[in-house]
Amino acid sequence: MQAIGIDIGGTKIAGGVVTELGEIVAERRVPTPTGNDSQAIVDAVVAMIDELQQVAPTSGGDVIAAGVAAPGFIDAAQSTVYYTPNIPWRNEPLRARLTEKLDLDITIDNDANAAGWAEFRFGAGRLVSDMTMLTIGTGVGGAIVTEDRLFRGGFGTGGELGHMRIVPGGLECGCGARGCIEQYGSGRALLRMAGEVADRGGATGKALGDIRVKNGELTGHDVAGLMAAGDPGALEALAELGTWLGQACASLSVILDPQLFVFGGGVAQAGELLLKPVRDAYLEHLPARGFHPEPDFVIAELVNDAGVVGAADLARTHAAKL
Repeated sequence: MQAIGIDIGGTKIAGGVVTELGEIVAERRVPTPTGNDSQAIVDAVVAMIDELQQVAPTSGGDVIAAGVAAPGFIDAAQSTVYYTPNIPWRNEPLRARLTEKLDLDITIDNDANAAGWAEFRFGAGRLVSDMTMLTIGTGVGGAIVTEDRLFRGGFGTGGELGHMRIVPGGLECGCGARGCIEQYGSGRALLRMAGEVADRGGATGKALGDIRVKNGELTGHDVAGLMAAGDPGALEALAELGTWLGQACASLSVILDPQLFVFGGGVAQAGELLLKPVRDAYLEHLPARGFHPEPDFVIAELVNDAGVVGAADLARTHAAKL
């Protein structure tokens, strides 16, 4: 049985036909409609699902369901978008709007949940039963799998790990709170930290400062290139970011006790350069260290396909229960 997965992003909508083994056998991508036009986004999703149904290989069986991964708060029934930051959806009955136009079982899920589920089923977490994933991109997303089940909470909005507060009275977050891990462990935070290293000057911040003067600003691409080249300033910023993430993981561990922490998103492509300071800070802040097994820390495997694969597999799981 095949299912369709759709991942709605800030700049693109990605979709694919996915087999039971997590393999994408047909895929499409289109730009996300601009101008906060929610109806245009719905229309684009409907058109993509229609097209993917038509091009789905018949050798894999019928397409039985479609899952849509969207940023924001999704209800426990996988039906309504309570809130999403970059699209004007507020208590939006998205599943109902899609099923009006599509003859398929439709489910809606949070994009980080979908990516985390894909890693659990087919990627870095496939050999464990309890996994926590942090997606380190522009912001920080999260997904929790416990005893082989995706954790959603009583209202469906659990697992928003990026908004766990780790610094009382800290930096203001877009969610309205202060001190969220998103302000200390995200791609935006890395750019801020790199800028602070450049501001201090000296040999450590020279390369960062030179690029900023030349281009007028630092970009994620600039910092990533310097990290890959072993620049001490860029690595100092990454180590600071990893230290905050490690502290957050120590707090999460005493509650969730995962066997595995998985890191996805663009910043996670730094690999071991990110994981080492994460591990070090985790061990430094873990209560009762040495008296129970410690989790592994790994980089996500599915990268850009995780949202599509996870959304499709969650939709397949939902349809099988009907």
